[in-house]
Amino acid sequence: MSTLHELGNVVHARRSEMGLTQARVAMLSGLTRQTVNQVENGTVGDLSLNRVNRLAEVLGLSLAIRDPCARVPAAAGARSSALVRAARSASVSYRQVMAPARLRKILEAGTVAPDDAPYLHALLDDAPISLLASLAEQLRREAGMSRAQTWQHFRQLAHQVLSKRDIWQ
Repeated sequence: MSTLHELGNVVHARRSEMGLTQARVAMLSGLTRQTVNQVENGTVGDLSLNRVNRLAEVLGLSLAIRDPCARVPAAAGARSSALVRAARSASVSYRQVMAPARLRKILEAGTVAPDDAPYLHALLDDAPISLLASLAEQLRREAGMSRAQTWQHFRQLAHQVLSKRDIWQ
């Protein structure tokens, strides 16, 4: 499979999971809807790395260049789970820290109590989309929620807490 087809498949899958239209992704990334469509279908003639990077960032994806001959070093240490990082991110401006288990319950339910709304507002307004994507994957693995369902809950919660982030509008 060519790199452009692989890119198109990943972009289409993530965009669909997030519940975004091609037009919305185009607006958020500064591309045209036609370009997003061509990327997804693998028919784009040429696309600069800057444009690919803008598209990837909107969808919480990253670009990586790997030398197939290079040895991959062993992991230096275990990274915190996405849920732990998200709970920390949600709590950064507050004295009391939101427990990851509490955040998980909110995300699974798709509703937030008034006391927890400021934490969710901070998370959904400020956390990198890549962290939210990792969180959706963790909930898929651990709670059996589809990534699409998690993104739907993110949108519901964003509306509940009156998030102004472009991606939720």
